[in-house]
Amino acid sequence: MIGLIWLCLAYVLSQFFRAFLAVLSTVLEQDVGASAQTLATASSMWFLSFAIMQLPVGWALDRIGPRRTVSVLLLIGCGGGAAVFALAQAPWQISAAMFLIGIGCAPALMSSYYIFAREYPPARFATLAALMLGMGSVGNLVASYPTAVAAELIGWRGTLATLAGLSLVVAVGLFFTVRDPERHSSDLKGSVLDLLKMPVMWLILPMMAVSYAPSGAIRGLWIGPYLRDVFGLETNQIGQATLMMGVAMIAGTLVYGPLDRIVKSRKWPIAAGGVGTAAALTAIILRIDMSPALSTLLMAAIGFLGGYFPVIIAHGRAFFPTHLVGRGVTMMNLFGIGGVGLTQFATGEVYGSLSPSGAGGAYAMIFLFLAITTALGTTIYLFSRDSLD
Repeated sequence: MIGLIWLCLAYVLSQFFRAFLAVLSTVLEQDVGASAQTLATASSMWFLSFAIMQLPVGWALDRIGPRRTVSVLLLIGCGGGAAVFALAQAPWQISAAMFLIGIGCAPALMSSYYIFAREYPPARFATLAALMLGMGSVGNLVASYPTAVAAELIGWRGTLATLAGLSLVVAVGLFFTVRDPERHSSDLKGSVLDLLKMPVMWLILPMMAVSYAPSGAIRGLWIGPYLRDVFGLETNQIGQATLMMGVAMIAGTLVYGPLDRIVKSRKWPIAAGGVGTAAALTAIILRIDMSPALSTLLMAAIGFLGGYFPVIIAHGRAFFPTHLVGRGVTMMNLFGIGGVGLTQFATGEVYGSLSPSGAGGAYAMIFLFLAITTALGTTIYLFSRDSLD
């Protein structure tokens, strides 16, 4: 279906916009005075606006359909936000642009997940979701070394202006190619509150909230300032490190996708990923300033081990009634992306309070925060009920 190809392109843009700040951190500080703490706020603006939009996006998917939902928001949010970013003269304008871009990216992945949930067998959801996530994560790779090269060739403003134009093209393509699934019976009522009343979700949602936070926060921002401040790496070297982590994130997603059907469980691969992520974060803390190569490998391991995002959505989706699938998957995405947004706010404050006393110590505390929250979410999740369609 050609519409799914355009949805994949929309998700490529979404992956790019959540991750490119790490590569441009040095030039943005030089040109507009955006410090690492300021960029953490800007990054959190993307994740928080993205999360806030999940509830209205879920309603729109169920009531309006994905075609108009994703094309209109992408046009206004990503196209307009990238244009604002390209013209930014002050740090607050970068934050405003990222907030707008987050709104535009909000329906990209969930629109495809909605179509998978409505038109494909439930047992195939995790595999299809992981495949879409993996292919769309090409945007994560483009937001690494290629972005560093583009910034050198045409400048960061030219790069963002180009992305504004690409967003326009993709929005038009979506409008003319995406096909809305057949509407469900209109006499079936319900809301997100009905989903939140389900006890089975109470032990899954905390894990959802920490599932993407380590890789999202590190790849989205902290890998850049950390490698620059602690090891003195330059933009191209940071671009190469982010590329390695991005590849690992894609590989992890593709490995986790079919794993539930192989091991006959969704719960235990996810739990193992949470434990492994916490362990890798702890290893970075213990070797915080020892070797840039080792730190990069450990951050790549975090990206790989945290690739269970689509599987945990499949875990929760198994309990959703059909007429609330749109609101269900977007509710879970709200917790996942919102968790990253809150994490970026918190880690920005950690960095701001500790950076004067030494860069290594500040980043160690950031990784410690991520390790503790991941461990807490995983511990709660261990008591959840497994699902396998």
